[in-house]
Amino acid sequence: MARTWLSITVELLGGRGDDLWPPPGRTFAVGPSHTFMDFANAINTAFARWDPAHLSEFTLSDGTTVADLESSLDFVSSGFGPVQLLEDIERTKVAKTVGLGDEFRFVFDLGDNWVHRCEVHPIKIDPIEILGSRPRTPLPYWGWGDIPDQYGRSWSDDDGESQPGARPDQPEPMLDPRWPAAPTISRGDLHEVRRALSARGGDALLSAIAGRQVDDALQQIAVGAALLLESGDARMEALVLSFVNRLNARGLPGDKVLGEELLARMRGDTSPGREAPVDLDMLATMLGDSEHLTGAYVDLETGAVIPVGDGLPDADDPVDVETDPDRFLWLDRYEADDRWNDRMAFAAQQRDRDLRRRLETALDGKGALQTFRSAIDEADLVERWLVFSTDAELGRARGRLAEHDIRPALP
Repeated sequence: MARTWLSITVELLGGRGDDLWPPPGRTFAVGPSHTFMDFANAINTAFARWDPAHLSEFTLSDGTTVADLESSLDFVSSGFGPVQLLEDIERTKVAKTVGLGDEFRFVFDLGDNWVHRCEVHPIKIDPIEILGSRPRTPLPYWGWGDIPDQYGRSWSDDDGESQPGARPDQPEPMLDPRWPAAPTISRGDLHEVRRALSARGGDALLSAIAGRQVDDALQQIAVGAALLLESGDARMEALVLSFVNRLNARGLPGDKVLGEELLARMRGDTSPGREAPVDLDMLATMLGDSEHLTGAYVDLETGAVIPVGDGLPDADDPVDVETDPDRFLWLDRYEADDRWNDRMAFAAQQRDRDLRRRLETALDGKGALQTFRSAIDEADLVERWLVFSTDAELGRARGRLAEHDIRPALP
């Protein structure tokens, strides 16, 4: 490893008449070609100077001043104070001017006088080892402390006399990792997704989801991961991996199962379980019909879903389990608690605390179904709930199959 770069720690000692303790600091990697102006710009950026239109000046331990020649020449030649040597900040290289273990001073804004102590580490560093690259400008790679505003302001309208406004009662929305709360995919967009899946169009699928909020429809969208991966674009691998992370974070029934299948696709591995051409939409619909059906048989050879209940199956759907027990899989219908859990999960994901409480309250007690419907209608969440509940039922059907080591074929 070629250790040719300097490591320089810069501590902000104070400014605007105040001393800072403990002083905040940053440690920079500085290369052989970097000038003092490069270093000054890097320091000012790292210490959050948003108005760089001020002079910067370095003073070395021998008294040499490194500054803007044109602006400093009058001061140096004024005939007052000690004799000063002056070096051009635009041309003088840091590595050729200071040595290992040296200390020197940096001042930004000669009016407010932000003073920094700079100390060169006694050992040089390899930028590839420390940074992973050789940046064109000095780059901080370590740091600590609170950075004060260069004009001493704490908020945008701070005039030094007024008081800041009261802290809001609600948390800042950007603190929520799910920000931004973009509108959920509309039915039209989901239609585009389905058309893309039917036509095996990866570009069309990407167009249907790019820039959209997809977390309510992951089961309906993530199954198209194979189409995205076929492009060979490395960005698509990152996108599919994001689907896996979103599924695991959401944690609805069947989400983990689908996430594992997507990971297997990415790695070129065989997914667990026996693949069957099951119509997952049909299966979810049948298992969700709690009023008329007791469950359904799944024909693992053809993928057909055969409903059972109220005189079903009929003569056109013969199910001979005794003759061919490995062909037909029986699945019970969804329980009432399953749908209640879906509603609670939908309520829990609402970022607005008051809305979340209203939905959770609606689900408590008698008449919860009607109360919940009224609450989501009032909040204009009906369409979003339909997308979410459809996704939950698809995931539950996928999970039920996985319990029997069966997985529906991905597109």
